[in-house]
Amino acid sequence: MKVLICENSIDGIFSGVYRAYASRYGHNNIRLTTSDALESFELFCEYEEVPVDPECSRKVADTLRARLGQEVYYDICQAISAGETEKEQRKNMNKAEAVYKTVVLGLSMGQGFNVLNCLGNPYVARVFQLARSAGNEAHHLLGFLRFSELENGTLFSRIHPRNNVLPILAEHFVDRLPMENFIIYDENRKTAALHRKGSGYLLAAVPQADEEFMNRFSEKEQEYRQLWLEFFHSIAIEARKNPKLQRQNIPKRFWPDTVELK
Repeated sequence: MKVLICENSIDGIFSGVYRAYASRYGHNNIRLTTSDALESFELFCEYEEVPVDPECSRKVADTLRARLGQEVYYDICQAISAGETEKEQRKNMNKAEAVYKTVVLGLSMGQGFNVLNCLGNPYVARVFQLARSAGNEAHHLLGFLRFSELENGTLFSRIHPRNNVLPILAEHFVDRLPMENFIIYDENRKTAALHRKGSGYLLAAVPQADEEFMNRFSEKEQEYRQLWLEFFHSIAIEARKNPKLQRQNIPKRFWPDTVELK
């Protein structure tokens, strides 16, 4: 058995899928795992680290879009973006392996765009579960994410997602705010999506964020924050306060990043 060790990212896992196909070992003789999910080495297994190769990743992405369709490709990317705790990694099927075997199944089907309907397959079921987890959080954040205007006019937002949904959010807001300079900072992963008006976005690692810069709001921003808080509290009906319903509509883990609920 050959085990390919990939980086836990879209490019990393797609590079592993490409290497698995190129090796011609046979899909039953190859397993994929991410470097952070590998706990120990097994006997009679050959291990190989797969470097991230953007060109190989692009080829896999193009094949998935062409053969399985844009929707399946998007769901697979969401599944890869899903975060897992160490306990979940030990308990559940390896994410890279689930994606690899789902791709193999989809490309072997006559109608590969239906592959994610094959929920009786444990690999497909795992990909579906991961995609739903990341997709639900991205959907929440598209509604709850707050931008604040910094002194230099840049719109800034800080988030703490469980899943790596930053690329999904960045693509949405590039389309929605094409003529604004904005930054979305994922504090959990120390990464940021940077957008300059009229162009695309760039993902960058931010190992040491400048807290002073990120809290230097414009006068107009501070004024509007205060106005919004006064409006929020003035329309509240004391007798109808329902904290339980509020937690259902806006999960409590989003509150630190929501101005009116801090």
